[in-house]
Amino acid sequence: MNNSYPGKLYLALVHHPVKNKNGEIIASAVTNLDLHDISRAAKTYGAEAFYVVTPLDDQRTLVEELVSHWTTGRGGDYNPMRREALELIRVRKDLSRVIDEIRLQDGRPVKVVATRAAESTGQLEFAEFRHLLAEGSCSYLLLLGTAWGLADAVLDAADYVLTPIRGNTAYNHLSVRSAAAIILDRILGHTG
Repeated sequence: MNNSYPGKLYLALVHHPVKNKNGEIIASAVTNLDLHDISRAAKTYGAEAFYVVTPLDDQRTLVEELVSHWTTGRGGDYNPMRREALELIRVRKDLSRVIDEIRLQDGRPVKVVATRAAESTGQLEFAEFRHLLAEGSCSYLLLLGTAWGLADAVLDAADYVLTPIRGNTAYNHLSVRSAAAIILDRILGHTG
């Protein structure tokens, strides 16, 4: 990472398994703005890579075409800064492939940190996550859910669930790209 932490941080935007507003497990659609905004935040804060996880072939193709336009196509020539950010994007079919890839690449354990908007007991505080990254003994994969959030099975399988972002009202339904930027700043941003 291009910051003062020896720990490596990866992001994954999960499109399956996630929940719809009725709590049913679905595969959500990829959103162009999420790709652009989260990759730019990931680059700003020094994440190693930004994975987009979807089992849907057409959605993976869409992401690959968009990324290609901005990295090797005319878009990259037009906006080199956007190219640099979107070069972080990796498209994968499922989370197990992402975890295996990181473990193989880094040669050390991968700890999964899930996010959610709801409070629960035992959640990892932002300061604790910052401390874990400073220790540097593992690679960390931060999972960001789309639609109405990560499926319970994903939350249950995670090593940690990060405490939710708390605003100053009862309303708590940030876009995933806004949440990603806030989380990255809280765990990797300057504290002075």
